[in-house]
Amino acid sequence: MQVLTRHWWAFVIRGILAVLFGVLTLLVPGMALLTFVFMFGFYAIAEGVFNIVGAFRRSDQPQQQHWWALLLEGLLSIVAGMVALFFPSITAWVLLFIVAGWAIATGVLKIAAAIELRKLIKGEWVLGLSGILSILLGLVLAAFPPLGIIVMSLWIGVYVSMFGALLIGLGLELRKLLRESAVPPQEYRGVAPGH
Repeated sequence: MQVLTRHWWAFVIRGILAVLFGVLTLLVPGMALLTFVFMFGFYAIAEGVFNIVGAFRRSDQPQQQHWWALLLEGLLSIVAGMVALFFPSITAWVLLFIVAGWAIATGVLKIAAAIELRKLIKGEWVLGLSGILSILLGLVLAAFPPLGIIVMSLWIGVYVSMFGALLIGLGLELRKLLRESAVPPQEYRGVAPGH
C-alpha cells in the first residue's frame, strides 16, 4: 500500500494524459486515420510503461502477490501501441479489432487489480469501474464494426476521458490516504542538537 500511496502522482499524470487524449479525439473526430493510429499507439505505449514500472515497484513488496496482472496489462498495452505505430497503414477494421481486444483485455486486468486492492485501500471501485467501462467499450466496438473510424474515435474519446478522470480521482484518493497515514514530525522542544 505504501508503494501505491507514495506514487499517487503517477495515477494523476496517467489520468491527465488520458483526459487530454480523449478531449482531443472528441474535438477532432474527423482526424485522418493515420493521425488517430499514431495517437492511439503513443497513448497505449505510455499506459503500458506506467503499468510495467508500477508492477516492478510492487513486485519487491512481499504482500503484493498480483503485481503480474499490472505487468501483463502493461505488456499488452505496449504491444497494441507498437502494432499501431509500426503498421500505420492497417485498415480501420484491423485497428477497430485491435482497440476492442486491447480494451477488453485491459478491462479484465483492471477488475482483477481492483479486487486485489479492495483489502488495501478505499476507492478501489474506481479502478474496477474503469475496467468495466473498458470491457463495455471493447464489446461495443467489436459488435458494431460498420460504425466506422469516426464513431470509434468518439467512443474512444469518451471512454479515455472518463477513464482519465477516474484515474485522477484514484490518484487524489491515494494522496489523501498518504497524508492521513503520515506521522507528524516531532516538535522542536528547544533542545540543542547533541543534548
